[in-house]
This record gives sequence, structure tokens and C-alpha cells, in this order.
Amino acid sequence: MTVLRLLPGVMLSMLALQAVGAEALVPKDVPPKPPVSASTYALDLAGLYREARLEDPRVLAAYARARSASEQQREALGGLLPQLSAQSNFNRILRKDDAAREIYDNKSYSLSLTQYLYNKTAWEGWQKAKSITAQKGAQAEDSHAEATVDLAKRYFIALAADDELELVQAERRATQKNLDRINMLYERQMAKITDQLDLKARVDALAAQEVDARNQVQVSREALSEIVGRRIDERLSRVRNDVALQAPTAPLANFVSQAMDANPLLKAYQSGAEAADAAVREGKGGHYPQLSVSLSAQQSDVGYDNTLTPRSDSYVATLGVRVPIYSGGSTSARVRGLYDDQLAAEQDLEGVRRQVVKETTTAYLTAQASVEKMRANKNALSSAQQSSVAAQKAFAYGVVNAVDVLTSVQNEFRARRDLLKSQYDFITNLFMLNRWSGQLNQESVDSVNVWLSPEPEQGLPGGDVAKVKTKP
Repeated sequence: MTVLRLLPGVMLSMLALQAVGAEALVPKDVPPKPPVSASTYALDLAGLYREARLEDPRVLAAYARARSASEQQREALGGLLPQLSAQSNFNRILRKDDAAREIYDNKSYSLSLTQYLYNKTAWEGWQKAKSITAQKGAQAEDSHAEATVDLAKRYFIALAADDELELVQAERRATQKNLDRINMLYERQMAKITDQLDLKARVDALAAQEVDARNQVQVSREALSEIVGRRIDERLSRVRNDVALQAPTAPLANFVSQAMDANPLLKAYQSGAEAADAAVREGKGGHYPQLSVSLSAQQSDVGYDNTLTPRSDSYVATLGVRVPIYSGGSTSARVRGLYDDQLAAEQDLEGVRRQVVKETTTAYLTAQASVEKMRANKNALSSAQQSSVAAQKAFAYGVVNAVDVLTSVQNEFRARRDLLKSQYDFITNLFMLNRWSGQLNQESVDSVNVWLSPEPEQGLPGGDVAKVKTKP
């Protein structure tokens, strides 16, 4: 009699075990369907980086401003170089008086050369223009680095959106299959109504999550399209399952020292402080005399009151001195204002210097912690998988119910999400570290791109990984 009473429970457990086992463990031989795939071509981070260099408006505008500053520097230099000008006049004159009326032509030609021997204002203006050119160039490099970090962030956000959709779809399929089995058992009065309702509620919730996940896939692709100026429909290359992400091995002091020497934002503010200092010297130049020399030659047949005279040639050499005496106090007021601008530029430079140290340190420490977090998430995934298997076995013996097994499956998928997110966060943070330490360039992008697989990975994301070192 005891055996007969236990028989329905054993049958229920075996059927439910088959239902959970069909989807709880991730299949290793069935590749997922990519959520957005216009073709089999996989677009990687390096390819998008090359496109963004030519299409990102922020980068193009920054380099255009740098070129404009270079031309302004050349313009300032022109004020120190010789000034050569030529002039010609042709006149037709009608003269009348009581005795006669005559019409005649006269003409004159002149050539003049002027060269400043001493002009402090023009000299310091050129020095300021050189500093501004260096500032705009460094700002362009910083804009490029910032745009590269933004591209990497958007790329991995798009990958995370793809992963989320695939994981939600897989979990929904597993839960739906369990629900189908429970429905069948319930019709035979071999399952509880609470198990059926809980599973149905979970399927409905996953359906709603799938709608949101599909929308996030499209939204993340639009964010990438904004940078490169075209629609992104290609499949994105994923992080390979055979690599492990390792924190930089160089000490923090090395990165901070590198940032002090090479960070483009810091360089821009240093050049800005130099430009402000040159502006003060330029303003003081208004108190200094100016010395110039001029050479001129003239040929003319124009006499007094436009009368016609025999042609004459004249050659003049002039040494000119201009001494400012009083300009209503405007020069002194301008210099005082420029002193305050210089002080503000120095304070801005100090603020950026502290920001660079802080951001470099934060990025370094976060990278170190991210490796530990990835290791912990990997262990959590392994534990969740083992817990799922154990729950299935316990369910087969009637120790736990179907909802407990479903919870273990949910924990496994959550662990997969956490592992993938920690990987993407680490890579993005590595870009941040290189950006603030002044090392973000094509080489650093390529070093990360080797972690991306050009071929679709088998199975759901978040599998086992092996060791590959990052750029120190």
C-alpha cells in the first residue's frame, strides 16, 4: 500500500525532472539565433573605431578647430614679418580758368616695405597663438579619446542588450516547456495548481521582459548608428569564450606618472595656462614703444594741386619710433583683467591635474576589483549550475517542488548575466584607464579587439574562459 501511495509522486517527479532538465542546462551544441542580423558578417570594435574616426562629428569638429588655430598662429606670425605693398594711381584731370581749358592725364607708382624691429605686442601675440594651437591640438586628441571610450561603452551596451534578449528567450523556452509538462500533469491531477500558476506567471513575466529586451537591442544599435552615421544591422562580435581578462600588472604609480606626462586633457589646460601668460605679456606690450623701418620708392608726374609736372623718382628710408604715453587707462585695465584670466587658467589647470590623478586611480583600482568580481561571478555561475542539477535530483525524490527547481534555473541565468556584465564593465574600464593615462590609441583598441570573436560563439554567452593578459 505504501508503494502504491508513492507511485503518483514518483511519476510526477520523473516527468517534471524531464521538463526541467530539457532546458535548465545550457545546450553546448546549438548556437543561439542572433537578435539582429542582416547578414553573417560580424562587425567588431576595431571596424567601428575606423569608421568613427572618419564619421564622428565630435572628432571631426575638434580637428577642424585645431586646424583653424594653426592658421591663426600663422596669421599672428605674419604681423612680425615684412609688410610689402604696391600702389598705383591714374588720374584724368580737367582744369579750367578764365584764360584756358585743358584736359590731361597723370599717374604715380609707389612701392613700400615696412618691418618692425621691436613690437612686443605682436611678438607676444604670436607666442599666445602658438600656445592656443597646442591647446586646440591637445583638445582634439582628448575629444578623440573620449569619443573612443564612448564608442566602446555603446558597443558593449549593445552586446549586453543582445545577451539579455538571448538569455530571456532561453529562460522563457525552458519555463514554457516546464509549464507544458505541469499542465499535462495537472490535467491528470498529478500536479498542484500553485505550481501551474507560478510557472504561468513566470512565463508571462518573461514575455514582457522579452519585449523590453527587443526594444533595448534596437535602442543600443541606434546609439552606435549615431556615432558612425549609418544604420548598424550587422551582428556584433562577442567576447571570446577562450579568453580571460586580467588586470594590468604595472603599479598604479606608473599609470599616474604616465597620465601626468601624456594625458591630452591635461596638456590642453597646460597650453591654456601658457596662452593666458602670453596674453598678459601681450597686454603689457601696450606700454612698450614700437620701432620700425620703412623703405619706399615712388615714381610720379603729379604736381601740386594735381598739376602735370615732369616725371620724378623718389626713394625714402624711414626709421619710425612710436611711444605710447596715455590711452585713458584702457591698457592698464586690460592687463589687470588678463592677470585674473591667468589666475583662473592656473586654477583650472590644477583642477584638471587633480581630476586626472583621481580618474586614473579610480580606473586602475576598479580594473583590479573587476577581475576579482569576474572570478567571483564565474564561481557563482558554476555554483548556480550545480545547484540547478542538485535541485532537479532533489525534485526527483520529492524533496523540493517544481517552483524550487525553477528558482534554481533563474539563479543560473542571473549568474550568466552578472558574469557577462562584469566582463563588459572590465573592458570598458580598461578603456577608461588608457584614456586618462594618455595611452588610448589604435594599438589599444586593437589589443582589445583580439578578445572579440569574428565567428558566433556556440551556446549561450558566459562559458568557461582561459587566460589572456591585457595591455599593462
